Amino acid sequence: MATNEKMKEANQEDYREEREPLEPSTPTDTATLSSEGLKPGVHEREQWSRKIDFLLACIGFSVGLGNVWRFPFLCYRNGGGAFLIPYFIAVIFGGIPMFFLEVSLGQFMSEGGTGTWKISPLFQGIGYACAVVVFLLNCEYNIILTWAFYYLFSSFTSVLPWSNCDNEWNTPECHVDHRQISKSVNNATTDNATMTYSNMSVFASTVSSLSAVASNVTNSAKITDPVTEYWERKVLGLSDGVGAPGYIKWDLCLCLLLAWIVVYFCIWKGIRSSGKVMYFTATSPYILMFILLIRGVTLEGASDGLKFYLVPDFSRLQDPQVWVDAGTQIFFSYSIALGTLTALGSYNKFNHNSYRDTYIFATVNSFTSILAGLVIFSILGFMAKRQGVSVEEVAESGPGLAFIAYPEAVSQMPIAPFWSCLFFSMVILLGLDSQFVGVEGFITFMVDLYPQVFRKGYRREILIGVVCVICFLVGLSMVTEGGMYVFQLFDYYSASRIVLVVAFFECMVVSYVYGANRYQDNLEMMFGFRVSKVVKYMWMIFTPIFTMTIFIMGAITYSELSYERKFITYQYPKWAIMVGWTLALCSVVLVPIVFVYRLFKQEGTVSRRFMEATKPILKKHQIRIGEDLSKINLVGDSLDQNYPDISGLSPDSVMQLEGKDIYCENNEFSPA
Repeated sequence: MATNEKMKEANQEDYREEREPLEPSTPTDTATLSSEGLKPGVHEREQWSRKIDFLLACIGFSVGLGNVWRFPFLCYRNGGGAFLIPYFIAVIFGGIPMFFLEVSLGQFMSEGGTGTWKISPLFQGIGYACAVVVFLLNCEYNIILTWAFYYLFSSFTSVLPWSNCDNEWNTPECHVDHRQISKSVNNATTDNATMTYSNMSVFASTVSSLSAVASNVTNSAKITDPVTEYWERKVLGLSDGVGAPGYIKWDLCLCLLLAWIVVYFCIWKGIRSSGKVMYFTATSPYILMFILLIRGVTLEGASDGLKFYLVPDFSRLQDPQVWVDAGTQIFFSYSIALGTLTALGSYNKFNHNSYRDTYIFATVNSFTSILAGLVIFSILGFMAKRQGVSVEEVAESGPGLAFIAYPEAVSQMPIAPFWSCLFFSMVILLGLDSQFVGVEGFITFMVDLYPQVFRKGYRREILIGVVCVICFLVGLSMVTEGGMYVFQLFDYYSASRIVLVVAFFECMVVSYVYGANRYQDNLEMMFGFRVSKVVKYMWMIFTPIFTMTIFIMGAITYSELSYERKFITYQYPKWAIMVGWTLALCSVVLVPIVFVYRLFKQEGTVSRRFMEATKPILKKHQIRIGEDLSKINLVGDSLDQNYPDISGLSPDSVMQLEGKDIYCENNEFSPA
C-alpha cells in the first residue's frame, strides 16, 4: 500500500512538471507542447501568459465597430428600448451558447482551424469554411481602419476640412446649412398652392433667392453638405459604379499600408506579444467612450437624442425584421462561426474556466453596445437641435455614421479638432484589435494545419508577413475610385447570413455526431465541475432552431445589394451580384466538399464509411472515463505518458479508470 502511494506521488510530480510552462525558445515564444508530437527544430505551441489575456483577446476581437455603428442604429429603428427584448433573447439562445461552444472546443482540442473538428473529421470542412470567411473579413475590415487613419490625420488642423465649403473639392451646391435650405425650399414648394395672391410677391422673392442658391437643381432641393462632399469627393474620389474602378488613391493606399504594418507588428511574435498589446487596445476605447459620453450629455439637445434612442415602441416587436436584426447583430458582435474564437480558446490551458469567461464576455459586449448608443445619440441629438431638424434626419448606420454623421456633429462643437481626434482614435482602437486578432485566427489555422512546416525558425513570422501582403493587395481594389462599391460587395456577402448556417452545423455535429453527453463529460474533465444541462439542451435544441429560424427569415426578406448615396441609390449590375454570391458560397461550399472527400477515402458500405469518418481523433488525456475505444481514433501525445498505457487494449475495450487524475486550476491533482 505504501509502495503504491509513493508511485502515485512520483507520477503526480512528473506530470506536474510536464504541465508547467516551458521557458520561451527563440525566435517564437512558446509555452506548451504541440498536439502533434514535436520533431527536432519544431517550436512548441504557444499559450496565453495570463488568464485575463484570453478574455481581453475575445473582447478585443468581438467588441468592435459593429457595437458602435450598428447596434445604436438598429435600436432606434426597431423600437428603441423595446429592441432590447429580442436582443437579450438572442443573447441567451444564440450568443452565449455558441460563444461557449467555440471557445471550449478550441480549448479541449488545443488546436484551431480544422484541428478543432477532429472531434468529427467528416465535418472538418467547417474549419475550412471559417478560415475562408475570416480571410475575406480581414481583407475588408482593414479598409475601415484605413479611412479612420485618413480622418485622424486630417483632424490635426485648426479647422476641420469638412466643416466648410471653401475647399477645392467642393461644388457650388455645397452649403453648410444644407438642411435648413432644403427644408425651406421643400416647404415653400409645398405651400405654393395654398398661398393667397397678396402673399404671392413674398413667395416669389423667397423662392427666387432660394432658387439662386440651388440653381443647378431641378424638381427637388439637391443641396449637398461639406461632410458628404469631403467623404465622397475627397476621401473616396467616388466613381460612377463598380464597373469604373478608376485609379488607386495613393493617399488611401498609404493609410492602408500603415494599417497592415501596425497589424503585422502587433502579432508577429505570437499571442504572447499580441496579448500584451491587447491590454491597451481592448481597454482604452472605454476611457475614450466615457470622455465622449460626458461631453455628449452636457450638450444642448442631448436628451432628445437619448429619448429617440431609448424610448420603447413595443408595437415594433410584431415586425419579424426586428427579430432578424437582433439575431444577426448578436452573431456579428459575438464573431460566431469565424474560426477565431476556437483559435483563441486553443491557446488556453486545458483546465481554464472559459465557462466563467463566457458570461463575463457577454456582459461586457452588451454593456459596450448600450454605452456606444448613449455616446452616439447624445451627440446626434445636439446636432439635430443645432440644425432645427429631427434626430431621425441625422441618424445613420455603418460607415455613414462614423464618417458622415458623427464628423458633422463634431465639426459643430467647440474645439472641434480635439474631439475629432478623440473619436477617430477610439474607432482605430476598436477596430485594430478586431483586425489583428482576426489575422491571428487565420494564422493559427495555417500553422496548426502544417505545424511541421511553420513552427521552424522564423517561418511563422514570414507566414504572417505573406498573409498581410496578400490581404494588402486584395485591399488595393477597395482604395481605388470605385473601391467603395467593392467594399460593399465584401461587406454584404462575404460573412452575411452564411455564418448562421455554419453555426447550425457546429451545433448539430457536437450534439448529435460527437455526442452532447460525451462533450459534457469532456467539459467536466477540463473544468472539474459539471456544466449545467441547460447548456447541453441549448446546443441540442434551442440554438439550432434559433439559428435556422433567423436564417430563413433573413432569406425571405433578402434583397439584392444596393449602395445608397445622398441623392441616388446605386443598383449593382448582375455580374457584380454574381461575384458577391461567389464570395458568400466559396466558404460554406467547403463543408459538403470535405464531407464527400472524407467518405470517399473510407472503405466499405456507406454506413460503415460514415461511422469511420466520424470517429473523433483524440489523445489519451482527452478520453473520458468509460469511453468505448472502438468509437475513437487514438493518437499518441507525450503530454500523457503518466496516464495508464492503453495502447495494448483491444478495439472493443472500454476505458475504466476509477481515480483518473484531473489537472486542476491550481496545478494540483484531484480525483475525478
